[in-house]
Amino acid sequence: MSRPDRSISWIGLGFKAVAVAAMIAAPLAGVWLASSLAAFANRATWLPLVAGLLLFPGLPLAWEGFSALRARKANGKRRFLTFTDRLILRTLAINIVFLAALLGLFPSRAFVAVSARGDWMLDGHDGPTAERARRLLLGCAGAVEWVYRASNDNPYRQAKDEGEGKDIVPVPVPVPTTVPAPVGTKPSSSPTPSGEPSRPSRPNRHPWPAEVHPIVVDMPREVEVSVASVGKYIAERESDPMLRVKALHDWVADRIAYDVPSYLANNVPAHDGDPDHVFRSRVGVCAGYARLLADLGKATGDEIVYITGDVRSKDSPMEAEHHAWNAARINGAWYLIDATWNAGYPKDGAFEKRYQTEYLFTPPEQFVLSHFPDDAKWQLLEHSVSRAEFFRRPVVTPAFIAHGLELRSPDRSQVSASGSLELTLANPNNVFLLVQFEAKGAGSGGPRVRCESDFHTRARCDFPATGTYDVQLFASVQESGTYDYVASVQVNARP
Repeated sequence: MSRPDRSISWIGLGFKAVAVAAMIAAPLAGVWLASSLAAFANRATWLPLVAGLLLFPGLPLAWEGFSALRARKANGKRRFLTFTDRLILRTLAINIVFLAALLGLFPSRAFVAVSARGDWMLDGHDGPTAERARRLLLGCAGAVEWVYRASNDNPYRQAKDEGEGKDIVPVPVPVPTTVPAPVGTKPSSSPTPSGEPSRPSRPNRHPWPAEVHPIVVDMPREVEVSVASVGKYIAERESDPMLRVKALHDWVADRIAYDVPSYLANNVPAHDGDPDHVFRSRVGVCAGYARLLADLGKATGDEIVYITGDVRSKDSPMEAEHHAWNAARINGAWYLIDATWNAGYPKDGAFEKRYQTEYLFTPPEQFVLSHFPDDAKWQLLEHSVSRAEFFRRPVVTPAFIAHGLELRSPDRSQVSASGSLELTLANPNNVFLLVQFEAKGAGSGGPRVRCESDFHTRARCDFPATGTYDVQLFASVQESGTYDYVASVQVNARP
């Protein structure tokens, strides 16, 4: 055989090897995706495994048999491809259609399912081999992220936002060296000269005391007639850039009410995101809060940018929602702010006002536990978190971190349980914990069941029937005080 003929032979073998590998990989990918969707939805995972036998070799061989029968009826019409070639092509065709159908029917859920439950078959298995397999499987989740992004166009992001902050290379706030104090502690206030308005202190830890800036509290009504007049009033009375941005945040969080009825009806008017309309009506959604805060920053000369992305919360621990928030540059460093979540929350179809500072100047490594920006640079992290990892982590609030808590088990956003779930936590500050669960989608009016707990590090939840439940953790520094939501895990129970 001549050298050119030998080269062509090797090329042919190479193509054949690639084709065989693809023939094996395609059914495996289909079964993995289908079974992950089943595990995520608390359905039987054996059905996708059985379906895998149809994907290969069942349907390809049936197709080959039907084709051979037709060829015989056509008086033995010559077939140019070999049996192996036809089997490869038919396997690829069937499985590509199957994968496309799954991704087309469940574009968002498919990505979330493989991110959170792509290693369901390794549940209960530990050790080096299991961990390597787990990392490999979960690492493959990024391969379908493009489907999630293509099917989730954030309505709060408009064409004019594309250029905002595009050329900015954000520098995050330096990691504080002070140890966070438990939530509820307050730093001492600095004395002010006689005759001057009181000013809030600047703690070196997060969160800040939940106290509205005195300038905002005492602002005359006649000043609040325009964004420019409010900005001018604050700028003339607060020279400290960090406290000035806090005052802007406080005005938005304190003065604006969330448009809960439109949100619940899934019919948010476009003007709810218009800062001028929100300023006049004092009602809006997250886009309105964030755009208004950015406009107030322009009025005071502070750089505040508008950011869009996904968020996970107590009400949507696995199905992320579109959202908008802000980042502000203060003394050269960037800080993250969510005035919407600091303003209050929906309750019984209306807005319940509750000013807080949990999402004001939140450390980036805490903020990313619940907020995932469309542009990774606004995570403000040296090593950004992937979207798959974002969905895999338990839903944890900054207060959970501020309390010094650590959820040791379970350590992911969704797990399966035979009938009960054991939770273990590290609790160095010895705060008090309450744990409860409710059926997924029950909402604020659904029944809640208290889990057995030692109130500090352990809890056990016993589920009454097969279903999906949201297990929620609440914390307080006092046994008889107010317990605030701090974390949640979703459980697929099959007693």
